[in-house]
Amino acid sequence: MQAGLCFAVPFATLFSLMPEHWKMVEALTAGHPDKICDQIADALLDEFLRRDPATRATIEVFASHGMLAVGGSVVSRADFDTSVIAKNIHKEITGHDDVEVFVNMGLEVPTSATLMSSGSTVVNGYATRETREFLPRPYVLAQALAKRLDDLRATDPAFFWLRPHGKVQVLCQGKQLVAITLLLEHADDVPGSLVRETMRREVLEPVVGDLSRVALHVNPYGRYRGGECVHASGSTGCKIANDTYGGLVPHGLSSISGKDPYSPNRAGAYAARQAAKSLVASGQTPSALVSVGYTLGQAAPVFVQALGANGADFSDVVKKHFDFRPEAIVERLHLACPMYRGLSCYGHFGRLGMPWEDVVGFSADVQK
Repeated sequence: MQAGLCFAVPFATLFSLMPEHWKMVEALTAGHPDKICDQIADALLDEFLRRDPATRATIEVFASHGMLAVGGSVVSRADFDTSVIAKNIHKEITGHDDVEVFVNMGLEVPTSATLMSSGSTVVNGYATRETREFLPRPYVLAQALAKRLDDLRATDPAFFWLRPHGKVQVLCQGKQLVAITLLLEHADDVPGSLVRETMRREVLEPVVGDLSRVALHVNPYGRYRGGECVHASGSTGCKIANDTYGGLVPHGLSSISGKDPYSPNRAGAYAARQAAKSLVASGQTPSALVSVGYTLGQAAPVFVQALGANGADFSDVVKKHFDFRPEAIVERLHLACPMYRGLSCYGHFGRLGMPWEDVVGFSADVQK
């Protein structure tokens, strides 16, 4: 597809054409600086919710060369030392604590006004029959490879040489997997040939299977350097595409990590995913994109749009079956509990046991 064609063709047409074209997705290991910041923000949110389930929060974390800065605004009855949690999470991920933490967070006691859910944003939910996770195949593969890297480093002593910072890129053309790139930080004394051989045997083949038609690139320019927060910088919200659908469809306007469950950025994203997955899983369409728009001071969204393959419009059906007000979403999906740190890596969707992955059935009079 030529660059610029998207300005002349309706979105629904592009959306239906996407499966036949190139798709490239990136995934990150837990030690990437942006992901460290997301995990710290969500760990802090979990602690606030553990102490006060009515907490409203927007928590931002910035990391740069041995420094962590925690900021944002929180409305909660909970009060604790956020710097301790931030430092502990950093050490848990990276294995070292040589980082200085600065906290400048606005914390106020809740009132009826401050507890109102409000916000201006657009969120998108997507689902496809392409995989059992109802997600695009390159996205599923990239996240699985990133998680495999982290699991081996954390549980297998034979991978003592592997460092927390890593990146995965997966390229597909249509349904064909074309190339995989692994960028890994590792100990200085481990030769590149050993890294490549080990990655193929212990990471790529167990996750992907047959690699005979796949181009493999493992640290193609030599050892991958400059990872973690000691040698690089990162911040929350930089990897919203990584957290949602890999950039293969539109993602939301704002990040999810660090946002309380009443925030439209989080609650709306989860509800939109559930609606899209329900359309696909119930056989209404091979793929679906649900977009929900919120504006400041209004609980109900200002628009809900649900598009299926070939431009089929399911908007009325989705509005009939789903309440997209944040408070209603929190109640329906039981979101006001500490469960978010574990979602801040490898994507928020396609996970077993998460309430937004439960499928809602539709009646037989679905609009075609």
